[in-house]
Amino acid sequence: MRTRTNEQLAMHVARVTIAWNLILSVYKLIAGIYAHSSAMLSDAVHSASDVFSTVIVMIGVRLAAKKPDQEHPYGHERMECVAALLLAGILLATGAGIGYAGVRHIFWADQNALLVPGRAAMLAAAVSVAVKEAMYWYTRAAAKKTGSGALMADAWHHRSDALSSVGSFAGIFGARLGFPVLDPLASILICLLIGKAAVSIAREAIDKMTDHACDPAYSDALSQEVARQAGVVGIDRLDTRLFGDRIYVDLEIRADAASTLCQAHEVAHRVHDAVEEHFPKVKHCMVHVNPDEPQ
Repeated sequence: MRTRTNEQLAMHVARVTIAWNLILSVYKLIAGIYAHSSAMLSDAVHSASDVFSTVIVMIGVRLAAKKPDQEHPYGHERMECVAALLLAGILLATGAGIGYAGVRHIFWADQNALLVPGRAAMLAAAVSVAVKEAMYWYTRAAAKKTGSGALMADAWHHRSDALSSVGSFAGIFGARLGFPVLDPLASILICLLIGKAAVSIAREAIDKMTDHACDPAYSDALSQEVARQAGVVGIDRLDTRLFGDRIYVDLEIRADAASTLCQAHEVAHRVHDAVEEHFPKVKHCMVHVNPDEPQ
């Protein structure tokens, strides 16, 4: 059976999540209107925004998979970061709108006119928690397999939806116990959760666009692999930088000063191949050989 490429897997996952988000958003919208729940209506808007954000992820993944060309000799991996930043912006705007609606219901609406949500809203919130949490794990598994930052951002979008639905459930439940103000308060909680997710996604995308170094554990593993290669006397320098979801590595190693040019080249080639073989995220490894002069 033919296996899917990373791009094909990401596209398949995106299509599946779009279908589920459409179904879920319509269901929550109907439940919110029928049960008179502002929290559930806010949750429905959040789920609907997921459809648009997943489309952006699909576009980002497709563009990032393009091969290098004359204008972009280093590839297009950072397009996924652009998609993730757009996704963060959409999340932030959605959260702000939901928060504003909650504040308006609390401070400018007649408190006596606040309606108590019906049972249908509670059921919709419970269903949403289950479905969105399942979508989070499904998308997260694909993101880890493909190494896609945009897909991982979409996974966390699903998790923020699940948390939002937990807030909706709590607010609706409280409102049914005789505290109707808890329903719009849940909308404000949803706003804060969405904002936190947006900031996290944006921060990670910016790191990948500004040549941020890998975490120390990854660099240590690289150093150990390089030091194991025959002919490597020592490591003078090891720099890493994120390029979208891939990594560039710049190395300076020491080799025997008495080595011929061909022998030094063989050592460098051995190191280069070992790094790119054992660390799949490494897009390219540049190796410079320094002579190990006797003291």
